[in-house]
Amino acid sequence: MSDERSSKNTDHGREQRGWLERLGQVLSGEPRDRDDLVGVLRDAQQRALLDADQLAMIEGVLHVSEMQVRDIMIPRSQMVVVRRDAELRELLPPVIESGHSRFPVIGDDRDDVIGILIAKDLLRYFSEDTGKRLKMRELMRPALFVPESKRLDVMLKEFRSSRNHLAVVVDEYGGVAGMVTIEDVLEQIVGEIDDEHDINEDSFILSQREGASIVKALTPIEDFNEHFGTGFSDEEFDTIGGLVAHRFGHLPRRGERVTIDRYSFEVIRADNRRIHLLMVMEEPEASASPGEEQVGERAGSATRE
Repeated sequence: MSDERSSKNTDHGREQRGWLERLGQVLSGEPRDRDDLVGVLRDAQQRALLDADQLAMIEGVLHVSEMQVRDIMIPRSQMVVVRRDAELRELLPPVIESGHSRFPVIGDDRDDVIGILIAKDLLRYFSEDTGKRLKMRELMRPALFVPESKRLDVMLKEFRSSRNHLAVVVDEYGGVAGMVTIEDVLEQIVGEIDDEHDINEDSFILSQREGASIVKALTPIEDFNEHFGTGFSDEEFDTIGGLVAHRFGHLPRRGERVTIDRYSFEVIRADNRRIHLLMVMEEPEASASPGEEQVGERAGSATRE
């Protein structure tokens, strides 16, 4: 019995030494191909020397060094911004609703980014209530501008050294191309980072308060009908997002609303390809007859241009 255990330990030791020798060869420069390094790491994972999460993070680090800011930035048209001349009290509802912590402050248009507003600074202004009337310029902080071509590993170092969490991305002509956050970079390494405003991956519908719910656009119409007691047909569209986009007749922007039967659907997250999240509210019966639809945009919302 002891001989058998000793044999197994010897085999395992040889196997581990063999893998370490291969890794040493890669790290010493032979072979020099990154694909070979990834192959060795995946082999290590198969031999239980690395678990799947560790392997994914290592591959993420290698991948980040090859990516540029333009690959992950939030496009200019999708940035949630605040205007320099906006009354601070008017900003509170859209800031709270968006769930973001930082917002580019713009002047005349989205190419004119003059600073960054941090939500906690705005909330502190209201909580202290000193009676002093502050202007946006007194609350906003300097913006960090970076080129589209900056590598993500360098961007991460700059975030750390400058203690910024958001950077405005500019193109070769100096125009604003979008923005990138430290979370966007970290997600390339560790995967999707959910926060309290994200819906659980296994859940399609999250009730917020009585009469209002946040719903994933990918919610199957069958599930939506079951939850809300509606009777929408799933013959033409599989998801509630597909149905809503069809009723709009175009790809809607954040803040746009449509009323279908007795329910109001407001887009709260979308990009230039599809809707992501909807706010669903039951309308008073008098406001919309069955089958009637109304399309509009909520005033004062921070929408894409």
